[in-house]
Amino acid sequence: MPELPEVEVTRRGVAPYLDGKTVSGVVMRHTGLRWPFPAGLDALVAGRTVRATGRRGKYLLINFDHGTLIVHLGMSGHLRILPPGIAPQKHDHFDLLVGGQVMRMTDPRRFGAILWHDAAEGDVEEHMLLRGLGLEPLQEKFTARELFRQTRARSAPIKQVLLAGDIVVGVGNIYASESLFKARINPKTPACKISLARYERLTEAIRETLAAAIEQGGSTLRDFISVNGQSGYFQQSYFVYNRTGLDCRVCAAPIRQIKQGQRSTFYCVSCQK
Repeated sequence: MPELPEVEVTRRGVAPYLDGKTVSGVVMRHTGLRWPFPAGLDALVAGRTVRATGRRGKYLLINFDHGTLIVHLGMSGHLRILPPGIAPQKHDHFDLLVGGQVMRMTDPRRFGAILWHDAAEGDVEEHMLLRGLGLEPLQEKFTARELFRQTRARSAPIKQVLLAGDIVVGVGNIYASESLFKARINPKTPACKISLARYERLTEAIRETLAAAIEQGGSTLRDFISVNGQSGYFQQSYFVYNRTGLDCRVCAAPIRQIKQGQRSTFYCVSCQK
């Protein structure tokens, strides 16, 4: 599933084609994706100007004066910017016609979503999918002290706490494993047992890992491609993720793989205590 870096790469790719541009209409094929398409969406956005694109966790936000279009890529979705007139393929489910271009959503598994949040219902942060999300890891509010404070009563393993998304959002499986390696923290360590000093290392590791992944275009996941059709290459820099049995790049000990909450975790027993 695309994680925060892949969604941020997508946002940066579509933003120049959306921000400040006027929408001329939408094309919705089938009845929806994970949820039905918003009723009357064409009338809601046609003739309106996109004020800015944003991101909250793994959700792409296309902001108008009167509301926000919420786009979720799901497990297999991606966006492309195309010239008009290109015929849709089997898995092309949604087009946003904007600024003389087409933003097309392709989603083979149809686990993605196109939703509308009306400004009359309050800030988009209060939408049911967004209001329970934790801090953005690349913003200043995400600090070691805040992470330390919110984990005092958390006995679950730190890897699971990061994935939960209610304290910090968008640190998915790949980047949690890589960040914990960089911070030299064993993923099985109870979150409440980690000191403030170690959380200082972890918050910095999370920021550095996510920033590096964004810079490198994200990771090449099975179904993910960026807006320009290219794949990311951050996976070439993995220290532990998907490297079971290979030598640790730091100490040469074999990388181990375990299951945590039905997800694979990769770590180095020697480097991560």
